[in-house]
Amino acid sequence: MTCITEHTVDDLMRVSLGMLIESGEPIAPRRGPALELRGVRLELTNPMARLSRSRGRGKVFSCLGEFVWYLSGSADVEHVAHYIRRYTDEAEPDGTVHAAYGTRLFGEGQRLESLIQALADRTDSRQAVIQLLEPGDQSGYRHVPCTCTLQFLKREGTVDMVVFMRSNDAYLGLPHDVFAFTMLQEIAARSVGAELGTYVHMIGSLHLYDRDREKAAEFLDEGWSSVTAMPAMPPGDPRPALARLVKLEAEIRAGVPVDVSTFDDPYWADLTRLLAVHALARRNADPETIATLRREMHSRVYDVFLNDRFDILED
Repeated sequence: MTCITEHTVDDLMRVSLGMLIESGEPIAPRRGPALELRGVRLELTNPMARLSRSRGRGKVFSCLGEFVWYLSGSADVEHVAHYIRRYTDEAEPDGTVHAAYGTRLFGEGQRLESLIQALADRTDSRQAVIQLLEPGDQSGYRHVPCTCTLQFLKREGTVDMVVFMRSNDAYLGLPHDVFAFTMLQEIAARSVGAELGTYVHMIGSLHLYDRDREKAAEFLDEGWSSVTAMPAMPPGDPRPALARLVKLEAEIRAGVPVDVSTFDDPYWADLTRLLAVHALARRNADPETIATLRREMHSRVYDVFLNDRFDILED
């Protein structure tokens, strides 16, 4: 097993991509030729350092947009394509994404809600597991879930997380998955009054498609990025704020002006402003309107994504 432990998602990507380019084995899966490492364990010691700060992979808008799509419990491809256009290639004829994680986490049965309750009720439980890959998923659908299970472990006042992936695209998928899953980890931790622990990402097949090898090399050539983590999620139960974020995101996507002052904490207001900047940029809005939102941002962590970044649509 290949084991990599790093402090930031950029460092995890840099080491993983370097190893794939240097010693990955060629494979020829359905989606095109690739290099592969099998049985990989990635550990992120600071899960809040979940955002790539590189020029090539610093995708706060698509990471956040995809995450809110999960929170909404939706499988609608038009929703997520607002942030990541390539999802349209994976939609079923009815306009849904079969492998959408949101329907499995927040749809009927509310699996994450049940898991949080289990963490709150049973200290040291080993049963706080959500299964995402299900029987029947490989029966002719255009997109099969890449994630098998999410496991949360409450130990000594922290919530650790272990994710098991059957397959993971090291260039496109990995930064988005780490962002979304560590956000879920932080939600679980805050919901049960615990601190954020470590994050472990287990992968059966970690791969780099040949079509992305040049872009991966460019990412590696950027050198080391600054170590800057996202702000911490505010203490207390985050679920009311998450519900408000989902509601406001739908309004933003529909072109409805929103009032971020409804949030008690600037953390959530900043995430809403990021979603609004993305929507305005898509509509080629007046740059001054976007500039006003940028000036209103509370945290300076997001400056690197906002400064001179009106070309923010995901490939």
